[in-house]
Amino acid sequence: MKTSGGELHNSVMDLFQKDKVVKICAPMVRYSKLAFRSLVRKYDCDVCFTPMIVAADFMQSIKARDSEFTTNHSDRPLIVQFAAPDAQTLADAACVVAPFSDGVDLNCGCPQRWAMSAGFGACLINKPELVKDMVRHVRNQVDNPNYTASIKIRIHKDLRRTVDLCQKAESAGVSWITVHGRTSDERHQPVHYDAIKTIKDSVSVPVIANGDVKRLSDVEEVHRLTGVDGVMAARGLLANPAMFAGYEETPLQCVWDWVDVSVEQGTSFTCFHHHLIYMLERVTSQPERKVFNSLSSTAAVIDYLHDTYGHVGGA
Repeated sequence: MKTSGGELHNSVMDLFQKDKVVKICAPMVRYSKLAFRSLVRKYDCDVCFTPMIVAADFMQSIKARDSEFTTNHSDRPLIVQFAAPDAQTLADAACVVAPFSDGVDLNCGCPQRWAMSAGFGACLINKPELVKDMVRHVRNQVDNPNYTASIKIRIHKDLRRTVDLCQKAESAGVSWITVHGRTSDERHQPVHYDAIKTIKDSVSVPVIANGDVKRLSDVEEVHRLTGVDGVMAARGLLANPAMFAGYEETPLQCVWDWVDVSVEQGTSFTCFHHHLIYMLERVTSQPERKVFNSLSSTAAVIDYLHDTYGHVGGA
């Protein structure tokens, strides 16, 4: 577990009190790590999540902690998302990261078969009493009243079951609820914003909408349709990390900011390159993409960016 700084910022719940929609970077496997969080924070992202971390592995291995959780003093507000099948495992992991973060989130939405068969992810939406117990354990065992315990869920076909889950979590002291507006069987179908609105109307804690947010105008439209307190983006931010600041496509300054952050933090080439492939997809032609995708070193990428786009700021 690589950290620097440990000051707790009591600002996560404060954000929901302000007269604005809170903009959140989703937990993304491989992608929402420290360097990318540092980038989106430059472009009006209010809160960032870590990628999903398997709590049991995290607790058993120092090596897992070092590779899975890296942060620094400016990486705030930060929510650490865990996958866990039982309350004590979640609470133990929460206690370890609490000095370096602002809250933990329980993943109740990952639809992948391996996660479901291990007893976590989206299968937890069918275990409301267990989710309630998990939230309560974190609340009782983390020795900081400002530390948040949230859940991220998918919806049921029978929405009454989702409302029941959310109300049980609320009764256990959940800080807020993020709703991915699809069932665990749905992948690219339209998001059920009506379901998110129903959930928002059924609880008094903040609700975050997740799904198909690709530009800042989507944030405003989702808020209009659902009345939620915040909006979370995943693929939209990968394609355009400056999306929350109102840019329709990744600005050149953001590309160079990514180069600066990556070089400074020692980001692996694979991660550095993959993010740029996403960021440049909308602004490059197919022949250009083919050339760029074949580059195999950080130096070659930086030379390509200089030659193709010129230079703005940093690196």
